[in-house]
Amino acid sequence: MTIDAHSHYMPPEVAAHTAFFKEHWSDAAGQLRLMDEHYINQAVLLYPASDAHLNMGGWQGVCKIYNQRIAQLVKTHQDRFIGAGILPVDEPAAIKNELKRVKDLGLKIISLASSYEGVYLDSPMFDEVFEFAKINKMPVHVHSQIMNPIGQERVHDPLLSPVLEYVFDVSMCVGKMMMSGVFIKHPEVSFIFAHFGGVLPIVKERFDSTYSMLRRRNFVKDLGKNPSEYFNHLYFDMSGTRSLGSLQAALEMVDVKHILWGSDFPANQDFKNSLNVVSQSILSADQRNFILGENLRSLLL
Repeated sequence: MTIDAHSHYMPPEVAAHTAFFKEHWSDAAGQLRLMDEHYINQAVLLYPASDAHLNMGGWQGVCKIYNQRIAQLVKTHQDRFIGAGILPVDEPAAIKNELKRVKDLGLKIISLASSYEGVYLDSPMFDEVFEFAKINKMPVHVHSQIMNPIGQERVHDPLLSPVLEYVFDVSMCVGKMMMSGVFIKHPEVSFIFAHFGGVLPIVKERFDSTYSMLRRRNFVKDLGKNPSEYFNHLYFDMSGTRSLGSLQAALEMVDVKHILWGSDFPANQDFKNSLNVVSQSILSADQRNFILGENLRSLLL
């Protein structure tokens, strides 16, 4: 079974209030055609992070429409789509009710951004989200933030921002959650980070060596273990990569049971070459199956 762990659908009623997500982002029929063409059984529908909340009176307005429309799409294609719900992060008092609504709507995953106006997921306001995720066995998917990601106050560029700042924001999110003890406090929550966790596969060794050096001088608090040991328990999606080297780097950070294939549709529609990254790797058939669907399926059981 092949499951796309990272794809997007933007309901037209929400897309109309965005600057970027109008064209191609509400094409469920096109996604299903590509899924059939490449023998993909199911796909997770995630919120891409957008500016809709700025034009819809805040996050509650977006959640009301978005979660309902995703649930309707999943119900129409219940054997093909898996829904992920979003939360009114600008109204902490409303999060509890929306979490219940997400569950009642039949959505299986909680979709969060890596940060919200500079507030990362280490904020205490997210503790109730993670507790809910644990109790209801719902994975938490963390997508890169595109609205004011790290570094945008210094560089705001149509190419540099999405290539660098978006993915750096995911990496910083993981780092802050680790440093604040979120992973220790919520060990039973399955956290999935997009884009291989940003630059984590590249800086994993530097995390450990720098941490060891700083601990010897008591410049950093005792984490109880090396940073890379925290990464071992997280999940990372491939976000449409067509680079075998990227997958190999990720496999030096986590084992094969913690990587999920994802297309990043509709931003990436080259399913063939992103699937080829897995099929052309040196992994065994069983290991490829883990990445292509079994890992995610086990998280949703």
